[in-house]
Amino acid sequence: MSGNDAVVEGAIRAGVECYFGYPITPQNEIIAGMAARLPGLGRAFLQSESELAAISMVHGAAAAGKRAMTTSSSPGISLMQEGISYIAGTRLPVVIVNVQRGGPGLGNIAAAQGDYFQATRGGGNGDYHVIVLAPDCAQEMLDLTFQAFDLADQYRTPVMILSDGRIGQTMEPVELRDPPAKKRVEKPWALTGAKGRPGHYLCSLLLPVPELAEHNRLLQKTYREIERREPRGEAYQTADAGVVFIGYGTCARIAREATDILRDEGLKAGMFRPITLWPFPNKKLVAALPKAKALVVAEMSTGQLLQDVRLATSDKLPIEFVGYTGGEAPTVKELVAIGRKLLQKPRNGNGRKK
Repeated sequence: MSGNDAVVEGAIRAGVECYFGYPITPQNEIIAGMAARLPGLGRAFLQSESELAAISMVHGAAAAGKRAMTTSSSPGISLMQEGISYIAGTRLPVVIVNVQRGGPGLGNIAAAQGDYFQATRGGGNGDYHVIVLAPDCAQEMLDLTFQAFDLADQYRTPVMILSDGRIGQTMEPVELRDPPAKKRVEKPWALTGAKGRPGHYLCSLLLPVPELAEHNRLLQKTYREIERREPRGEAYQTADAGVVFIGYGTCARIAREATDILRDEGLKAGMFRPITLWPFPNKKLVAALPKAKALVVAEMSTGQLLQDVRLATSDKLPIEFVGYTGGEAPTVKELVAIGRKLLQKPRNGNGRKK
């Protein structure tokens, strides 16, 4: 199935109760799949009149304690940023999927990765974060959807799955497994009616300065806990690698193939893939570089992932950057050529390696 179809399957198996969304390419298979399947399961599907309406509906359903989600693509996610900030400020668990396309503005419908800063830095107002998961295949589109709902409930926070058009549209084998059996998180804060209990409310408007300051301290405490417990990354062939490629999503797939080709040539290449873009797996990345002499960062943007790599490594290793925009992407051939250049020893005048 396609990556987009896998999200639908993952969300249904994870127990999504409410889906609200508005069509935009290249994620329309998700909204179409939800429309086809949720009503027959007795769950709520509604195509909203806009992305602004969709995120507000998700806000309301989550406040009522339901597992709620929406999906969109880059400019649609931009329209949701105010609502995402409200949801983060209200401490509500929701799942958001961004199948990225080219930008800025309306851009085009080709796959891109230009929304990295928007996702990892918090695109709306205020000091907040959302957990950001980066799948690199259809199987992870399903598996990380399971995890997204669990993480959202555990930390009472929005969780974003940051995909792209290539992963969303690519058809590949998927094992339709069920999520790990976990006890559903109780939601005593949910607005389910106050019969038999004192009333309470959920709101991100806290006008007294001390009250809002304390609320922000609570949010930051949660983010520090997430940073401590949830960073995830994959190290591939890095134990003895002199050059390590770094990429996420589509670019990680390209880097993995380049690594395999170089290894077949006897050249010690490796690949590191951040699975959580926030929190970024700083310690895991550094631990994957014991023999590295150089890094190659590949992304379909102009150096957004690159900034986090530099922060994680304190800029102590030389970095070759490969960045594309507008729907273009690095090629395996290009990364292999860069790897060869960095790994092969210089030759003397007789053509022999020094």
